[in-house]
Amino acid sequence: MLFFKAEGVTVGEFFSEDKISRRERGGRVRTVAIKSSDFNRTLKGKTFFFVSDIDDDIVDIGAICSKGQDFQKHLPEFLKKIGLELRDTRTEETTFDHLRHLLNHSEHEDFIDEDADDVLERFQLSKIGNGYRSEVAFGENIIDDAKKEDIYNDAIRFLAKESFVPELDRIYAGKKLPKAQGHPVHYMIQTDSDETRKEMYKILLRALYANGRLQSRRYCFVDFRPGERVSRDAYDNLYHSCISGTIVVRYNANDDREDDHASADRDTVEVLCDVMKQYNNQVLTVFCFPRECTKTKQFFYENLADIGIIELAEEFAYGDRAKDYLKMVAKDNNIRTDKKLFAMVEEDKGYLAPDLQRIFDKWYNKKLRYGVYPQYSESAAVKRAVIKEKTKGSAYDELMEMIGIGKAKHVIKNALAFYKAQKVFADKGMKKDKPAMHMVFTGNPGTAKTTVARLFAGIMKENGLLSRGQIIEVGRGDIVGKYVGWTAPTIQNKFREAKGGVLFIDEAYSLVDDRDGLYGDEAINTIVQEMENHREDVIVIFAGYPDKMEGFLNKNPGLRSRIAFHVPFDDYETDELCDIARLIAKKKGLRLTDDACERITRVCASARAERDFGNGRFVRNIIEKAKMAQAVRLLEKDYDLITEEDVATICAEDIEIPENATS
Repeated sequence: MLFFKAEGVTVGEFFSEDKISRRERGGRVRTVAIKSSDFNRTLKGKTFFFVSDIDDDIVDIGAICSKGQDFQKHLPEFLKKIGLELRDTRTEETTFDHLRHLLNHSEHEDFIDEDADDVLERFQLSKIGNGYRSEVAFGENIIDDAKKEDIYNDAIRFLAKESFVPELDRIYAGKKLPKAQGHPVHYMIQTDSDETRKEMYKILLRALYANGRLQSRRYCFVDFRPGERVSRDAYDNLYHSCISGTIVVRYNANDDREDDHASADRDTVEVLCDVMKQYNNQVLTVFCFPRECTKTKQFFYENLADIGIIELAEEFAYGDRAKDYLKMVAKDNNIRTDKKLFAMVEEDKGYLAPDLQRIFDKWYNKKLRYGVYPQYSESAAVKRAVIKEKTKGSAYDELMEMIGIGKAKHVIKNALAFYKAQKVFADKGMKKDKPAMHMVFTGNPGTAKTTVARLFAGIMKENGLLSRGQIIEVGRGDIVGKYVGWTAPTIQNKFREAKGGVLFIDEAYSLVDDRDGLYGDEAINTIVQEMENHREDVIVIFAGYPDKMEGFLNKNPGLRSRIAFHVPFDDYETDELCDIARLIAKKKGLRLTDDACERITRVCASARAERDFGNGRFVRNIIEKAKMAQAVRLLEKDYDLITEEDVATICAEDIEIPENATS
């Protein structure tokens, strides 16, 4: 499927608002719509021409063309039919998204006498796009023109000489065909660098288009998401829209998948490959994989059967070849190399292009700082100061003061260290990355899950790791809709509220319904999708009891894989509970006597054996009751004899011993 747009200047005063009345203009618009319909009927549904807009003397025209249809041939015929003569006409292939915009504008201006959606439906295009109708999110672009010399030079830069250059030779070896005749092979690009991957398939597509192997300049790129099931219809609609063009399938995960995820991946691979084979000669497919991805690659090969695949892989450069590459990069940056740069290359070690680029960047930064601009040589001292800098904020201090929760503290410290390291070591080649930080907190009542979540949000805000740092706390009743269709929008709104902060879902296991297909399932599926959509600006924390949370995580194949940290909150030991009591009392300006602590220890030791023991919540209740008992005790004494120390002291007699406590 090809999409075109044309723009030109009218000859004469066909639609000049200064020369004709509004009524006369409306009549001419209606005439254009009728004559456009008459013309399109002669094309028998293979091509659809339409006027999108006429603004004074500027005309915008769009067209949907099936494979083999000649836009350039039909355009003059269309203009003649509707009575328009244009000069300075410019035509070009465009994306589906832009074509849809032109078509919607045409409907709005009444230049077509049918709904834009009906037109798209006729060409089987109504179910694609990045809106609510599309099950597969994709991007699209247009292939640029490039000279043969530039294409080869760019290919060499990717250290892919052994595979990429020979394929370019094959592409350029044959005669350029007047029309594309199908695809003898498809492609598989293997690289760990997103930027290298993108540039490699751009160069490949430029060469193929330049040599008549592709009829359409348009290509779509879609990310293959492990663990997410996509219907055959979704892929079929996407491939149908790309007839005469290209689809780039980008797989970003590694092979370390759990069994249930691997099974889901295999199902999705089978669907994708089945559709790809159906459109084998109509749509070029370029698969993109990380270098070490043998299991998933094998899934694809098993399902592609006899489809020809050319692998284009980055190669390792050793010794002199690695140094030659560094010389080339230095030349591009107009700087001379030196021994220090080449000393960074180990003779027996293989390097990929991104590795060598990092080596060069590290050397180049030092060269700039100490050689070209020596006035900045002291900046390294600033980095050392950052390393020694303590974590900022009262929230962090409060978390570190809390009793127990060692595993939660460990996770948060690691997260802070990770972000600090990226900031400090960026000039030494550490790649800046913002991984998903979604978490699961599991623990019994009163183990501080909610408190830690609130402090975590504050810590991330105070240290510049979250833009806003607010925490949105929800339960099932806040996100599961009362009626069909309410749940997904409600959850999407909660994610928007939490943008730049933390979404805390308490008692998350309550989303698991007794039967499949109910509102809870819809909630979980929507949460999984939104976690992916907001992986860089929202941190989701699920909380609940340990045994029930396991069933929740097993409910959706994609849920567990999106959670970076599983943080258990263990029940407190008796001595920890006594320490918590002291800390709570301290924050309230109170002091516990040794006898009071001994009695609290005895009460907690007995209560810990109970099934529904409340941990920290239980201790907080002890202190609250003790304050009331203290008040009663003090009121019974002579006012003049009571000191400030008496008011600030909790005694053993203030601690209530439950009837079922052991003595």
